[in-house]
Amino acid sequence: MAKLYIVATPIGNLGDITLRAVETLKNVDLILCEDTRETKKILNKYNINKPTMSYHAQSKLAKVDKIFELLREGKDLALVSDAGTPGISDPGAMLVSQIKNNLRYSVDVIPIPGPTALIAALSASGLPTHEFTFLGFLPHKKGRETLFKEIAESKRTMVFYESPHRILKTLESLTKFCPHKKVCIAREITKIYEEFKIDTPAELLKYLTQNPVKQKGEFTVLVA
Repeated sequence: MAKLYIVATPIGNLGDITLRAVETLKNVDLILCEDTRETKKILNKYNINKPTMSYHAQSKLAKVDKIFELLREGKDLALVSDAGTPGISDPGAMLVSQIKNNLRYSVDVIPIPGPTALIAALSASGLPTHEFTFLGFLPHKKGRETLFKEIAESKRTMVFYESPHRILKTLESLTKFCPHKKVCIAREITKIYEEFKIDTPAELLKYLTQNPVKQKGEFTVLVA
């Protein structure tokens, strides 16, 4: 039976990859990558010489058909994203669903767990972690205001990802809908400029506005 390994890779620091992940990538027949250029950095560091093929949100049906064909031939594949755990706010979730629905009797889907920004941020945030809701990436327009109202009314910690292009707008919305809540912005987790900042939304907005260099990087936002 063919195997598809869902392999978590580092979210920043390349030293965070697990021994099992390295061993898996060395032994599969092909590695499916969100961006082959990003994955090559990890493969080169750990001397992994395996063929790669791109699979991302814009991949056409023909690419999925090719993946199905390889699995039917008995090939073992690994799926990786650019960073973190495939399938978590990631196009890999769709591929796994398609395989589970169409090839469920001929393919084993095996998780190789490891880094994910969501859990890393929660563990170091200092906010309550016994209950939390993960929202992934917030919508750009439709439903965005409704979601901020939901965040404001929530009794549990809310966690979501945000891009540097929208972090100020997000903090403006949090200031509007839940001005007194404690918010943590975790930036560039595991990287050189890693930073965790906890305050009210208004103070965080002021901090980032006064320090434009701090607006760069990938953000995980947590609202207590």
